[in-house]
Amino acid sequence: MEEIFADLHVHIGRSESGKPIKITAARSLNFANIARECADRKGINVVGVIDCASPYVIEDIENFLKTGEAYEIEDGGIIYKDKVCILLGSEVETSEVSRNGKCGAAHNVCFFPHLSDIKAFSEEMSHHIKNITLSTQRSNVSGYELIDIVEKYNGILIPAHCFTPFKSYYGNCVDRMKDIFKEKFNKIFAIELGLSADTYLADMISELEDKTFVTNSDAHSLPKIAREYNKMLVKDISFKEIVKALKGEDGRKVICNYGLDPKLGKYHRTFCDNCNQVIETKEPVEICPYCGSDKVTFGVFDRIELIKDKKVSKSPKQRPPYIYQVPLTFIPGLGAKTIDKLLNQFGTEMTILHNLSKDDIEAVVGEKVASEVIASREGKMRIQAGGGGNYGKVSVE
Repeated sequence: MEEIFADLHVHIGRSESGKPIKITAARSLNFANIARECADRKGINVVGVIDCASPYVIEDIENFLKTGEAYEIEDGGIIYKDKVCILLGSEVETSEVSRNGKCGAAHNVCFFPHLSDIKAFSEEMSHHIKNITLSTQRSNVSGYELIDIVEKYNGILIPAHCFTPFKSYYGNCVDRMKDIFKEKFNKIFAIELGLSADTYLADMISELEDKTFVTNSDAHSLPKIAREYNKMLVKDISFKEIVKALKGEDGRKVICNYGLDPKLGKYHRTFCDNCNQVIETKEPVEICPYCGSDKVTFGVFDRIELIKDKKVSKSPKQRPPYIYQVPLTFIPGLGAKTIDKLLNQFGTEMTILHNLSKDDIEAVVGEKVASEVIASREGKMRIQAGGGGNYGKVSVE
């Protein structure tokens, strides 16, 4: 058994030929570049690329396999340079009936073992989505219906960024996810927390006690890969082993979730869209206390306050620890050139964040930057909460 790092939510911005896939993602985010970034700079062992149902991306994958740099394995996944396993995924937006009776929407990340599986899934979903070439397009199916389609092609479904105010089950649709999935809720064995939530907050909801939590980057650019990630115990890097880890089977498991302090997330607290202020009141409010407007977007913290059914957060015994970690790109004064200098000297971001001493870092980039990296590792950063689509900010205490 070995310990590996996994980020299961990375977007593709453009195909190799320049065709748009995820409009809001960087052009440099293509299948081949993601594989190289994870292997050479990030130190991520398993990456979930969640735009692989696009026919343009399928074509890129087929061409990438022809280069001989990567190959498919029987247990599922594409292996790149024997360093990284790429899981073939698709983010699907489902149509739901929300808590107010209106039409809601939720995102789901779905993973498949083989290219043939996701090609067949893409073909079927093209009858439910207007433009299958683009990422995360609205489908005319619900989560209840989608999980059967996913399983038909040997896949798994993980509800994505479950609490965010837009496009999520708790944030945008219902107070209980079981209301969506009904008798199929036991088929959901993992959920993605999202950047604005953590284990403490999610464990205020009792129906999640038997679900594995995953923390992923939802990266829209190469540097954002692994801003959140998971440490897992597996036998090897493959689709089959990751599924076992998510289910906690045969000794495989998620050992640790590494993520931002939720306050750094873009949607942690409620935000007034009228006066553009983050609202940090003790109780959730629907009226802005600063300007009196009712045009407020509920933050993750406030939504959980409204829908929680526990008085205190209590995690089940099998729940792994959640470790707050500030990625290199969030640390004040750590620009691209300084990060490149560290990577050139030490290899990958995982090595820098987990293994190096302050002396090692100081020898390359000086005492100030070294102190900030260590302070972020030890959770000694001061945080200003984010909201309304704006990230929180960090500074050294």
